[in-house]
Amino acid sequence: MALTDVKQVRICEVGLRDGLQNEKKIMTTEQKIQAVNDLTAAGFPVIEVGSFVSPKAVPQVADTDAVFQGIRQKPGVEYRALIANLKGVERAVACGCKKVKLNVSASVAHNLANLNCTPAESVARFAVCVERAKEEGIEISGSISMAFGSPWDKEIPVSVVCKIIEAYREVGIREISLSDASGMAYPSQVAEICRTVKAKYPDCSWWLHFHNTRGLGIANILAGLSEGFTQYDTSFAGTGGCPFVPGAAGNVSSEDVVHMLDEMGIATGIDLDRLMAISRKVAEFLGHPTDSYLLRAGKASDLILDVPTRQGKNHTQTPEKK
Repeated sequence: MALTDVKQVRICEVGLRDGLQNEKKIMTTEQKIQAVNDLTAAGFPVIEVGSFVSPKAVPQVADTDAVFQGIRQKPGVEYRALIANLKGVERAVACGCKKVKLNVSASVAHNLANLNCTPAESVARFAVCVERAKEEGIEISGSISMAFGSPWDKEIPVSVVCKIIEAYREVGIREISLSDASGMAYPSQVAEICRTVKAKYPDCSWWLHFHNTRGLGIANILAGLSEGFTQYDTSFAGTGGCPFVPGAAGNVSSEDVVHMLDEMGIATGIDLDRLMAISRKVAEFLGHPTDSYLLRAGKASDLILDVPTRQGKNHTQTPEKK
């Protein structure tokens, strides 16, 4: 698929979950509520508000329930949260969350570190979670972390990824995210995996989630776009990083991705100026540099300079005769 054929891309802002889970400084519930409302106003169609996981394991998102209860949910916008088990579904029901996402790692070692069980054990728990969610009218999707490689296993065979996709499908899940939590993905690999799963499971809806650990986040998105994948996770100010991955760095920056798509004439429905204001506020709160090119350099459309001059005179003028 030619990039010129892509007309619209759907972006999920994951900063409040994946962006903040590796930060030492924790935002207050009120700050998170304001951030969600600001992201809604900026035009994000999907916002990952947090996680219903152990508060001891990930204290940065311990108040996700309270955030859901405090935000102004706009019709047509999807507010979702990550869950690990049935308890996560129950918490979603209690606070009014209408979309949850299961997760399993394609790496056995990573899944043990992240969820304290093997991928097979995770899969065995999916059915009861899906059944309970459907009983309560809650939408449910699935994600596969380390789909493009793992620091413990190196490359993950596509066959392993496909087995997990099939496990999701067996319990009725057709919306699936492929995640590069380790930051090991590269464009030709991304294109090949996307091509394979799209052909093998044509009735699935796909999301791609890239970290910019080694500077390939944008390139990997372009590779996904070339295969017709048009749904992506991004994080404000380029924040984030998996707590269980050595040397983890941030997600691909929301503003960098929106800026690129704007320049390419691909619609997102997101107001870039509003998004940049949100990202600046987050970066200021965290108090350290983040992986956002746009926060450092600004938009290309704002780069309008005066014509260079020589000794105060326009360089196009004819030099004075001596």
